[in-house]
Amino acid sequence: MEIALTLVSPQETALAAATVQLTQALAGAQARVKEPRPLGPSAVDLSVEAAALEPVRAAAQAALSEMPVDVCVQPWEGRRKRLLIADMDSTIIGCECIDELADFAGVKDKVSEITERAMRGELDFEAALRERVAMLKGLPLTDLQRAYDERVVLNPGARTLVRTMAENGARCVLVSGGFSFFTTRVAQAAGFHAQRANTLIEDGQVLAGEVGVPILGREAKLAALREEAAGQGLDLAATLAIGDGANDLAMIEAAGLGVAYRAKPVVAAQAHAKVDHADLTALLYFQGYAATDFVTD
Repeated sequence: MEIALTLVSPQETALAAATVQLTQALAGAQARVKEPRPLGPSAVDLSVEAAALEPVRAAAQAALSEMPVDVCVQPWEGRRKRLLIADMDSTIIGCECIDELADFAGVKDKVSEITERAMRGELDFEAALRERVAMLKGLPLTDLQRAYDERVVLNPGARTLVRTMAENGARCVLVSGGFSFFTTRVAQAAGFHAQRANTLIEDGQVLAGEVGVPILGREAKLAALREEAAGQGLDLAATLAIGDGANDLAMIEAAGLGVAYRAKPVVAAQAHAKVDHADLTALLYFQGYAATDFVTD
């Protein structure tokens, strides 16, 4: 079978060294590597002929485990995806919004500890969300806008990722276990077509300390992937999902390409590919886009 093996790194010297090292490693996996094709200054594509995908993926990950290089191994056919489902907090943006709200409420240490454990899969997501939201009771609604204005920043490459995929006909949906106050704004800023998230209950002036039901968690994210794919008439093989926490794991495993971004260990271990070093444009390179294809501001 023909396999696409893509290397992405913020360090050009590391990328060159990885290409050489990988070619040698794959020879031991009975894989034949064709001439590398540069996709840009920070990415290279390799076409690999091998009997099976997993031995190539395992050999590549083992060979590059100590290098600042992200690697994606997938079938060559169908690698350009038609649906992007993305987590928001610590994926498309660089913070956890609930932790930032907790900072305004004076309880950030308590809330962020719960957030970390929930994202690692150590706590039930819904129960942990209710517990954290309860600590925000009485927070003025004006602090939500302050948190967005002062704390929320798109991660590098996020807008380029979304805009490039959208311009090439893909549907892009932001799906978050966070809150619609933030997803509506982040979706617009990044260029997503739609968004799904939880709702904070409020009385018009302050938060009530409750979250609307049903709560959007792990299973709801998986359902969103399936529903959006069905709505576009797509097989799940044509989908791309990305996230960092345990509540993203089901959709990451189900997608045609599931990517862990700066992810918790439980997620990184199960994802098809990881982005630990490069920015979010790595997902474009993984799909075979060249840097000259990127849609940028």
